Amino acid sequence: MSKNIRFFSIFILGFTLYYFFDFFCFKSIQTFIKETSGSKALAHTAAYSITLIPLIITLKILFPKKNTFSLFSLDKSILKGLFVAFIGTLPMLIGYFMYFKRVESVNFQSLFINTISSPFFEEVIFRAFLIGILFRFTGLGFISSILFGSLLFAQMHLYQSSNPTELMEIFLITFLGSVFFSWVYFEMDFNLWPAIFLHVFMNLYWEIFNIAENVSGNLYGNIFKILSIILVITVVIYRKQKHKTPFQITGKTLFIKTKPS
Repeated sequence: MSKNIRFFSIFILGFTLYYFFDFFCFKSIQTFIKETSGSKALAHTAAYSITLIPLIITLKILFPKKNTFSLFSLDKSILKGLFVAFIGTLPMLIGYFMYFKRVESVNFQSLFINTISSPFFEEVIFRAFLIGILFRFTGLGFISSILFGSLLFAQMHLYQSSNPTELMEIFLITFLGSVFFSWVYFEMDFNLWPAIFLHVFMNLYWEIFNIAENVSGNLYGNIFKILSIILVITVVIYRKQKHKTPFQITGKTLFIKTKPS
């Protein structure tokens, strides 16, 4: 068995085991811990952590000598990620503050789940593992690496839709969101924290202001989000040019790379 076949076989098997473990056990684990601890936020975080085990085992099999924390790209600068994400999402914060009312009451456990726990684990699972491992350690290019993970990420958010039009809007927005987060992750030297904090701040502003019932949003909600995305892209490009670091995503790495990054 060649190295490539072995790698992809283990990778696919590992993610498949994770997917079904998460599908069948996540809610049961969450319910058990919630009933035991009385904390919805703790239960959500613990359930994500436990169902992550198949992915951790997969990485240990594929890369026995590498640090798992590093493979999930969590060993890079947290402050750098926080700074880029905060500056980049200022158009959303300022725009939403000007055009939308703040919510009257906040459930802090739900807020923690929607703005901390879910964004963190979604970035670890989708961007770092499902997309990042393929781009970093195989010959697959950007589009080849992100396609399946982004489609699955988008499919995961379709529960928010209430009609076919809304379903298509949510699918497109979350798919493109995954592509954007992946690009930021790769071009920030495989530092996952910028993508995590972008996800956190975008969800946070959506939660604390009365914008829309789901991610499809409305005119002003989406305008300020697009302005933030443009600003983030500008900041990342400026940073790379300032430090004279090569871009990970180029015409030569869109589909197939001759060497892993």
